[in-house]
Amino acid sequence: MDWEVLGPFLERGAEIQTPLYEQAAAWLRALLSPEGPEGGAGGASGAAAPGAGSRAPTVRRILDVGSGPGVVSCLLARAFPEAEVCAVDATEALLARARARADRHGLADRIHTHCAEVPHGLDSLGGADLIWSSKALHHVGDQRGAVAALAGHLRPGGLLAVCEGGLAPRFLPRDIGVGRPGLQARLDAAAEDWFAEMRAALPDATDTLEDWPAFLANAGLRTPRTRSFLLDLPAPLADDVRRYIQANLSRAVEEYGDQLDPGDLSTLTRLVDPHDPAGITRRPDAFLLSVQTVHTARAQE
Repeated sequence: MDWEVLGPFLERGAEIQTPLYEQAAAWLRALLSPEGPEGGAGGASGAAAPGAGSRAPTVRRILDVGSGPGVVSCLLARAFPEAEVCAVDATEALLARARARADRHGLADRIHTHCAEVPHGLDSLGGADLIWSSKALHHVGDQRGAVAALAGHLRPGGLLAVCEGGLAPRFLPRDIGVGRPGLQARLDAAAEDWFAEMRAALPDATDTLEDWPAFLANAGLRTPRTRSFLLDLPAPLADDVRRYIQANLSRAVEEYGDQLDPGDLSTLTRLVDPHDPAGITRRPDAFLLSVQTVHTARAQE
């Protein structure tokens, strides 16, 4: 994948999912607060925005590993106002977007960048009170080893939060009036096959059960917790969200369109066509449901 080319797409996707990430940040604040997980804001539904309600824990340094264009880096900087945030990514072009974003949001003095592969290249990072990694570790062949490498950078009592898994985004009803009903389910199946092939081709790829809480425990961390967070954008969608879904579908055509039967590929081609009345940018029934799962555990005090 050309991460530099994908930069605007990744940034817009994270912006659209900001309400979901705000819920996750509020939960992390609660886990790190002196009162413990029950002492502050935190549910997957109705969580307070970062900075609201609970007293901010003393978090001095945060690593956002696999930060991409820095949307969550900036969000974490606002959620933990006493912290320095280091955005870590292997693509310098994405880190340039992160620096530009931090500057636009008045956070340039608190957000820094570090170009490095995961897990190699992290030795010089030093310790952190909170390490966040979202949708990055599944691009590492040895996911268990990557978790252990991140855990090694936690300060005593620090928290590692890994955002992996959840549910595939939903944006279409079962019957869209074009082609055979159930297109989205078949797209999900094709995406799973593509993902499996991508994982198998990674250097040092290991065939292991993707049990993220077990990975955290094997890294010597304690009190594992898992929570899922929901983004619910009902129809009718704003134009920019429609364009984001259109870009997602266009990527599907490129990445695994050859795995679809001719009828489904024809339907998908119509969906991404901005001039087709059945296209996603014109449909009144398009929505966006997204669920992201966060797994956490802490280092010993």
